[in-house]
Amino acid sequence: MRFFKIIAIIISLLVGAYAASMYFFVDESKSFKVEKEIDFPLDKVFNQFNNLQHFTRWNNFFTSSKTITIDYYTPYEGQGSAISYNDPKSEDGGEMFIRYENPNKTLRYQLFEDEDENPTLIDVKFKAVSAEKTKITWFVHTPKLSVLTRAQNFWTEDKFTENIDKSMVNLKNVLGNKVSKDNQLASIKYDSLMVEKEEAKMILGVSVSTSNKKDALYKNIVMNYNKVYNYVTMDLGKKDDEFGYSILITDADNFKDNEVSYYFGIPLSKKFGVNDNNFSFRSVNPTQNYVIYYKGTYAGRVKAIQQLIQKAKTDEMRYGDIYQTFIEQPLENQDVNMKLSLSVYK
Repeated sequence: MRFFKIIAIIISLLVGAYAASMYFFVDESKSFKVEKEIDFPLDKVFNQFNNLQHFTRWNNFFTSSKTITIDYYTPYEGQGSAISYNDPKSEDGGEMFIRYENPNKTLRYQLFEDEDENPTLIDVKFKAVSAEKTKITWFVHTPKLSVLTRAQNFWTEDKFTENIDKSMVNLKNVLGNKVSKDNQLASIKYDSLMVEKEEAKMILGVSVSTSNKKDALYKNIVMNYNKVYNYVTMDLGKKDDEFGYSILITDADNFKDNEVSYYFGIPLSKKFGVNDNNFSFRSVNPTQNYVIYYKGTYAGRVKAIQQLIQKAKTDEMRYGDIYQTFIEQPLENQDVNMKLSLSVYK
């Protein structure tokens, strides 16, 4: 009995010492600031923060878990919008609200974690550094903690900053794909031959061989578009603004063959493990391309491809694959809207 009394006294002294040190040396709440810059226009950045459906697509707190479920409440954008979330695996849950909005300038979030009645307050300020760059500043104020739980304030700032670092990488990928699509649509000039330098891409898709008789090829392309799109959006959970336009890669001259082999895929921001053997990644190196934007029947694209090949021959350039980028979803019995790119080199 005496031994247990001694142990109890030691434990009491340790708890008392811990509580005293927490009381005197650790603040009951934590306030800190985090600043970041991102190379995108202010209005496009702000829209990713004030729309919570957009926000949860790139914020690492939500994207890092495959088991988290999120409910969205109207209005889905701006002041008054809210979400609740629950992750059965980690047993984390909570609610998040946008309490104040000054468009393109300021947002105030309230985050209630688990069953805590006191929220974390997060003010986010946005400032245009230039037409294509935005500064984002987070001002964070955590709720008051009891003496016994106050130790977590030691790592709160580091944890929050780490989440922002990972989130900004995700946001850059989302906005990069979205802005690229917007710029591409705005710059289209149909039937004009242009020269472009194409950046490297990482594409997830399928390799296919099919008949080139009548409409068989285009029907096969439509089928494989749906196959790849459904896999990327449903199985991988990607949103439309997280990836680029679908691309068909094939030999430039094979439109004359009875059977055509091609690779059809969707550009993604990075390579990762794929469990389904029907799909594979293909990396495309930076290339110089002769380009024509074409709108019409799929069979009619041949004339535009021949223009690109003739241009290459006239310029005494060798050429490789033809890249058919579908600006609009390919649909049976409908015209296509596409970018035809012929890779050329000396």
